[in-house]
Amino acid sequence: MTDVPRPFSQPDNLAITEAIEAAVAARGDGKTICPSEVARALAGSNEKDWRRLMKPIRAEAVRLADAGRLDIRRKGKTVDPHDFRGVYRLAAPRSAED
Repeated sequence: MTDVPRPFSQPDNLAITEAIEAAVAARGDGKTICPSEVARALAGSNEKDWRRLMKPIRAEAVRLADAGRLDIRRKGKTVDPHDFRGVYRLAAPRSAED
C-alpha cells in the first residue's frame, strides 16, 4: 500500500494565531520572524500549500497588532498594521522603554 498525500486543509484563525505567537515566543525578545516561517510550520514544505496561508497570516498579524499582542515591522521599525506594503516581519511588541 502506498501513502497517498493528504489534501491540504486550511487551518482556522485560532491555529494561525497560536502558530504566530509560538514562533515569535520561540525566537525571543528583540528578534523577528518571517510570516512564511509560520506558513511552513502550518502547511509543510509544499510551496503551493504554504503560499495559500500568507494572506490569512497577514490578516491575523494585523488583528494581533491591533490588540497590542504583536508588532509588524519593516526595515526594523514598527509600522501601522493598516498601512504597510511589501516585505514585513513579525515580533513581540516592544516595551514602552524601547
